[in-house]
Amino acid sequence: MALQTTVDQVDAQMSTWRDDSELMRLNQVPVGMWCPTSPELLHVLTLGLAVGRTTRGAFDIGMGDATQAWGFGRHPADAQRIRLALQAQRRPAYDLLEVSGQQVRKTGPITLDLNGIAKGYGVDRLAEVLKAHGVQAALVGIDGEMRALGLRPDNEPWAIAIEAPDPECRTAHAILSLESAAVATSGDYRHWVEVGERRLAHTMDPHRRAPLSESPASVTVVAASCAEADAWATALMVLGAEEGKKLAMQQGISALFLLRSKDQAIWTVSCGPVFA
Repeated sequence: MALQTTVDQVDAQMSTWRDDSELMRLNQVPVGMWCPTSPELLHVLTLGLAVGRTTRGAFDIGMGDATQAWGFGRHPADAQRIRLALQAQRRPAYDLLEVSGQQVRKTGPITLDLNGIAKGYGVDRLAEVLKAHGVQAALVGIDGEMRALGLRPDNEPWAIAIEAPDPECRTAHAILSLESAAVATSGDYRHWVEVGERRLAHTMDPHRRAPLSESPASVTVVAASCAEADAWATALMVLGAEEGKKLAMQQGISALFLLRSKDQAIWTVSCGPVFA
């Protein structure tokens, strides 16, 4: 019951699928007006802004209008809204959202969307609930984002499958041993829209305000928290293997990039101690 209550709370705070969520109410607050914010939402907004700043906008929590326009939300893609999104000259969220104490305010037009981080945060909250109930060893997850507490009962790390980036079937590409850490994967093979003969994955390019035109097949990140892993997996998808690996190494982040060759073979690029 406590686990379900926690999932429901995160949904009520951060969902873009319900008009009454705290996030959607914040989106309706006029520019320039300070808005009291729950500690949980404030934590996720602050982390999202920090990752956005570090990645120079490759991760951007202010992509809500573009995400919805392209059909990755409650409504189908809309050509007019897509044109508006493509024409918009928007600054990144870290330039448009100001935090002071327990309040936030928008300093310019922005539509917040936490779909690249909220699921990971939800996993972290589940882990916190288990620890509060005295559970020291567990594996929790939401839709593939996972966090391990300690070791398995046999004192071995938890075995996590890294999925092969194949939209037609679900199979493991590799097995990851996880201990007291979190893992998240962003990929191009589960959620997409079709435009003509092209399949466009759900990860958005904040600089173009459109789905990525070229990207790794997937990026898997291991981090201390699942919210961090979730956000960084998205950011590294946007940056791509070359630039993404460079930044991940600078930040001490463990990441595995799966890339497709022209003949659809999969090859890997990795960095960090976990994938050494």
